[in-house]
Amino acid sequence: MCIRDRRGTLLALAGGPGGSGVQRLAQKGEALRAATEGAYDLVSLDPRGVGGSTRAGCGIPEADRHLVTLRSWPAADGSITENAERSRRVAMACARDGGPVVRSFSTRNQVRDIDRLRAALGERKLSVWGHSYGSYVAAGYAQEHPDRVDRLVLDSTGDPDPARVGYGWMTNVGPAVALRFPDFAAWAAGPAREAEGLRLARRAEDVQPLFLALARELDREPKESDVPGVPLTGNRLRQALHGSLNSDTGFAPLARLIRSAGDPQGRPVLPPELSGALPDEDASLTMAVICNDVRWPGPDSGYARRVAADRARYPLTAGLPANITPCSFWKHDEEPRPTRITDEGPSNVLMIQSLRDPATPLAGALKMRAALGERARMVTVGQGGHGMYLGSGNACGDRAVSDFLVTGKRPERDTHCPN
Repeated sequence: MCIRDRRGTLLALAGGPGGSGVQRLAQKGEALRAATEGAYDLVSLDPRGVGGSTRAGCGIPEADRHLVTLRSWPAADGSITENAERSRRVAMACARDGGPVVRSFSTRNQVRDIDRLRAALGERKLSVWGHSYGSYVAAGYAQEHPDRVDRLVLDSTGDPDPARVGYGWMTNVGPAVALRFPDFAAWAAGPAREAEGLRLARRAEDVQPLFLALARELDREPKESDVPGVPLTGNRLRQALHGSLNSDTGFAPLARLIRSAGDPQGRPVLPPELSGALPDEDASLTMAVICNDVRWPGPDSGYARRVAADRARYPLTAGLPANITPCSFWKHDEEPRPTRITDEGPSNVLMIQSLRDPATPLAGALKMRAALGERARMVTVGQGGHGMYLGSGNACGDRAVSDFLVTGKRPERDTHCPN
């Protein structure tokens, strides 16, 4: 590795909300140091409520802290009555027992904390690599403090519309999963899967009907899993699908889960994130940030109607993206004021984005790109997945970002890296 003169400090921001920056840097630090030729001091932080930072919870009941209950998957028949009752219960718990620390979990306060970190480091400017939700935080920091950002990389970005924020991100999930699923279907129907015992169908177009039929069967009759008392339900299978689409490395475990679920003698092995309840602090944080950031539509704003339409249009996600959440009942100390991302500021932003991202789809990233105007250039990567820089194996995309961080040179115009 060629060691360059020190450029400055590069801050890595994790996704979530709820991701640990310290953990992300531990995972990516060596690759990042090599890619940037040792030009940066690499730093990160655990945001409020995460990891080594101050944590707090709402006292959310254990049954409400499983991923498939914390996320508002409708009932098998599409009903959202139980979702609404649970959402009210969680919001009331946070209003009653969350305290000022839970109410402080917000993007705006993360931006404040980043600037305190910059000052503590004695740096006039920071370069920032934000991933997923971290890219929204990074864009907000650059908007609030444009003179304190050197080079900014936004990796896998959501729609920054300040009227919607997290609500808008959720509603985008249905089309995002629908766009990404064919990648998995093609893989699962490939002849190479035969020898691996993971081939789900002979034709790619048969994989989705197979998946949907299995999910409906599990809705009717959940199957005992490897975790006592935690059966594989239709919604747990759908949640496993959503998580597995973030990376091609998730395809084999998902296919294995589908095959074992469809085998009368099989006992499905649940992914770790589905095998039990989340700790109260983790569940509370995830809700608090997206609820504190912006006011969501209230409980009487037509969720049932929107869920029914979303289920019909995007059956893989079964109405989840349009459903009610605790944010619909959230108590705000003051009116939220999300930052509006604009084209006012230095032209020092490089975006990198998958064409088929199941979490932060291209359509949302293009709205961030439009908001930034000439401040940004975008590199699209012709593959599926979530998190492109040093995560997708696309040499062209990695090189574009690394060159920008090391030399400051961006493509003259938005560009594309084929798969």
